[in-house]
Amino acid sequence: MSKRAATIVLGSALACAAAALTAPAIAQQAPAQPSPRISVAGEGEVSVAPDMAILTLSVVREADTAREALSASNEAMKQVLAGLKAAGIAERDLQTAGLNIQPRYTQPGPQAKPQAPKISGYSASNALTVRIRDLSAVGAILDKTISLGVNQGGDISFVNDDLKPSLTEARKRAVTDAMARARTLADAAGVKLGRILSIEEPSLRSGPMPMGKMMRAAAADGFVPVERGENSYSTTVNLVFEILP
Repeated sequence: MSKRAATIVLGSALACAAAALTAPAIAQQAPAQPSPRISVAGEGEVSVAPDMAILTLSVVREADTAREALSASNEAMKQVLAGLKAAGIAERDLQTAGLNIQPRYTQPGPQAKPQAPKISGYSASNALTVRIRDLSAVGAILDKTISLGVNQGGDISFVNDDLKPSLTEARKRAVTDAMARARTLADAAGVKLGRILSIEEPSLRSGPMPMGKMMRAAAADGFVPVERGENSYSTTVNLVFEILP
């Protein structure tokens, strides 16, 4: 055999050997096909009665100077705070929510010569957030704060102090709902469900909370009527099941 023929034979043998070694590697690198699966979303919602009310109250006072307006507002808020503490509201449930001082302007009349508005005085407001844990006392406390000098605000939010029990129950209901939907889909498709591959909770939603206004007409007992309603808390979970062969 000539030297040239021997080189060709050797090259061919090496090429075949390389191909034989490379073929399994290529086969191993081929992406595996995902197993058949069912993806579902489940919803869970819980409605519970609130156990705490949050009020936003303000006192607004006007005077010729900013200093006088602020002093009058401060004195009025001191009386409100003292009255709320006397009514049983703990200090930890009282929190200053804002302080605002702004000028009041006198606008020129329609027949007057064009001129810039002039400052005629100042107003100062002091806002307070109050947490009331005894909901039976909300109406009486609202009425008392008005008597003490509150003349602005009055928004009410009914909330739940501890959300964990409600959220836990909502999650359980969401998972139960998702599993029921998966079984329905599997039965309709004529397949069998396997193990759960993933569980995801993408979001958590709390329903709208009942709102009230402090300036409503007084009830028969002389206090502001208050309806607490219910709060709803809901969540969604996504489950992925494998389909058995």
